Amino acid sequence: MKAAVLHGVGDVRVVDVPDACLIEPTDAVVRVALAAVCGSDLWPYRGQEAFRPGDRMGHEWLGVVEDVGREVTGLRRGDVVLAPFAFSDGTCPPCGEGVFTSCVNGGFWGGANGGGQAEAVRVPFADATLVPVRASADDELLRRLLPLTDVLSTGQHACVLAGVRPGSAVAVIGDGAVGLCAVLAARRAGAARITAIGRHPDRLALARDFGATDVVTLNATDVVTLNAPDIATRNATGTAALSAMDAVADLVGRTGGGFGAVAECVGTQPALDLALSLTRPGGTIGSVGVPNGVHAVDLYRFFRSNITLRAGVAPVRRYLEPLMADVLNGTLDPSAVFTVEVPLAEVAAGYQEMDARRAIKALVRP
Repeated sequence: MKAAVLHGVGDVRVVDVPDACLIEPTDAVVRVALAAVCGSDLWPYRGQEAFRPGDRMGHEWLGVVEDVGREVTGLRRGDVVLAPFAFSDGTCPPCGEGVFTSCVNGGFWGGANGGGQAEAVRVPFADATLVPVRASADDELLRRLLPLTDVLSTGQHACVLAGVRPGSAVAVIGDGAVGLCAVLAARRAGAARITAIGRHPDRLALARDFGATDVVTLNATDVVTLNAPDIATRNATGTAALSAMDAVADLVGRTGGGFGAVAECVGTQPALDLALSLTRPGGTIGSVGVPNGVHAVDLYRFFRSNITLRAGVAPVRRYLEPLMADVLNGTLDPSAVFTVEVPLAEVAAGYQEMDARRAIKALVRP
């Protein structure tokens, strides 16, 4: 079968690999229907994260069950299934606590485990890992469901960690797919004010479509453009350009001392520093950006201001059913994060578009 592998920095290739097949009686083999390129795939692609040449790529995918092991009881051949970006046994203590991404017997797609940017995937612990859709799934529905396998569930996790509640004010740092999906999740949680912070006006326009009430645009020189309904001084376009420091002060002032909930969806040192600057005393930061280049945490500031930092890999399996229910009933649609589509044979082009920031997220068709 065909699968995408990372041959070297900036070099993704589609090659022939052994067909996915059953090994354990709890396995399933799933034919991939749709996959995606994740922002975290770009870390090894750029050489900013260790990898082994030939590592399989892709952890965001869904598909149709092709075969099941003799001990699999909850799935049937032909089922359309969602696959969280990590597989888990469903029985160990972390799984019992709902922290499926810390399963003692689990793992993540990609590398030696097989990736979702492929024609098929062998799924360990299929009953515990896969979620059947149990609905008539046309192509459009699959597009809406695919973000649940990672970015929407991760945005949901950011809001859960940050303690977003009905009527609350939340800041979302990052305008990638996870940040945009965190805006959706904050709206779904009933937040009254959602401030999206990023560097790309087109993405922040999508954040508004997703429910952001305010947007903050940082440009390459760290000048900030605020666009909010109650900003004190605005020019003819309804925006005001401020220094980064002044923008933080303005946001803190307009929220009465800062945000009680901040979703940090980038994973860099500046993003974490900004999150801390925007959080009011007693507030909480939910950090889900994969840490890259984070070297310091101002622990005294957290201590002195009673600010809580909660971070971690999203336990996607925990969120799939409730999010899927909202997609199926038509109240949730994250599919606009897909701004480019490529066949598996041309997946390298999807990486290039995302690496150059010309695309938010690439959808891949095997």
